[in-house]
Amino acid sequence: MTYFSSFIMGLVQGVAEFLPISSSGHLAIAENLLGMETAVPEFFDVLLHLGTLLAVFVAYWGEICEMVVEFFRGIGDIVHGTTPRQVPPARRLILLIVVATLPLLVVLPIHKKVQGLSNSMVFVGTALVVTGFLLFICDLLRKGKKTESRATVVDALIVGVGQAIATLPGISRSGMTISTGCFCGFERKFAVRFSFLLSIPAILGANVLSLIDAAQAGIVWAEVPMYMVGVITAAVVGYACIRLLKLVAEKGRFGAFSYYCWAVGLVTLLLCAIK
Repeated sequence: MTYFSSFIMGLVQGVAEFLPISSSGHLAIAENLLGMETAVPEFFDVLLHLGTLLAVFVAYWGEICEMVVEFFRGIGDIVHGTTPRQVPPARRLILLIVVATLPLLVVLPIHKKVQGLSNSMVFVGTALVVTGFLLFICDLLRKGKKTESRATVVDALIVGVGQAIATLPGISRSGMTISTGCFCGFERKFAVRFSFLLSIPAILGANVLSLIDAAQAGIVWAEVPMYMVGVITAAVVGYACIRLLKLVAEKGRFGAFSYYCWAVGLVTLLLCAIK
């Protein structure tokens, strides 16, 4: 690991985590292109994801604060036995995020096997092609109108299943959750916002598991300053990509990302065939 490779990995993580092009797939490809025969240090991987998580907090700070306030208000209502006539949107959003996170529990027992698939460039390349088709079909759908006020628990569960499937390397988490949200009739802006807010418990949960593995594998503290280059890069680039995807959502077109995923996926498969 060098400062340059740390910067490159942070750049890849920041771009691919939020743009619908699969961060896991791109990190696997980047490791291969950089000549890394083994995966990046697990502790560095944890820090990279925390960097992109920081970008989400900055981009959606207002919504997150509102959800935290409504969480405690909801607890207060339960304690006092009171029920608001109309559930605040932020409180409904908390419920939807909790429900959508539940399918990830099914992946926990097999998460190591799922992670192991990143060693197969054939699988990663194929998964990227699949991601491209998801985004392409998403563009063909009629624009939905559901927001947190109208989305149902079943809608959230379907998006959650999509997120669980997206743990496969090469399947974009944001691409899958945005697409399934649009399939359920979500307004495109809400589909993007829900996808990013849903990433908070997903990333935190994954990091807890990865941190345990990293501690068991051993942490080289002398390399932490080098890691921070990648973390800062991932946070800054990640925030810029969130802003970009918000603009794309306003236009309602994700087709450009589908062509990109097809190109990268097919090139990856071609290189595998040549080898």
